[in-house]
Amino acid sequence: MPFREINSKMVEATVVPGQRMFSQRGAMLAYRGDVTFTPNLTGGQGGLMSMIGRRVAGEATPLMTVEGNGTVMFGHGGHHIQVIRMTGDTLYVEADRLLAFDGTLEQGTMFMGSQGGVMGMVRGQVTGQGLFTTTLRGHGAVAVMAHGGVIELPIAPGRPVHVDPQAYVAHHGDVRNKLSTALGWRDMVGRGSGEAFQLELSGSGAVYVQASEEKL
Repeated sequence: MPFREINSKMVEATVVPGQRMFSQRGAMLAYRGDVTFTPNLTGGQGGLMSMIGRRVAGEATPLMTVEGNGTVMFGHGGHHIQVIRMTGDTLYVEADRLLAFDGTLEQGTMFMGSQGGVMGMVRGQVTGQGLFTTTLRGHGAVAVMAHGGVIELPIAPGRPVHVDPQAYVAHHGDVRNKLSTALGWRDMVGRGSGEAFQLELSGSGAVYVQASEEKL
């Protein structure tokens, strides 16, 4: 179910009979046609166990199931919206950044420590992003929210990308992440840039970075 970008802060989705999509509650701005919006109680395509896992992890952002025949315009809080097209891999993103996504995508939850060990846990504490993240897997489209514009940076073997943790939005592919420190003597005396921690992503895939260090 493709999204059409109306502007940097609004997208339009086409809803057709027999298909469904999910959106964050409060994200619908307007719609045309015969479209229904119902609270999602089963955790999206991932089912009941996916819902339970997200609630335990604190990643259970309320979702609406969108069905029918028509078009729906989405936006939320004046945030910039980035549409990500998925072709069978897995997207890792915080639940509160999800604006809307195809119902064909399987939703789950991953413990960040499983990617970065102890440092993955430290990352959650330092960045405020939490120890868990939401996963979406399959073929379809996802609309995510961010502050300012978003750039997609490719990640290739032997060429890791270092990101300010507060500017991180999402990533996909076979990617490992770890938190590294750039703490030096300038930081110790209070004259550094404040960017003492960096998120290092390595492997094969891409990371999405926002033009701000502010969380939603």
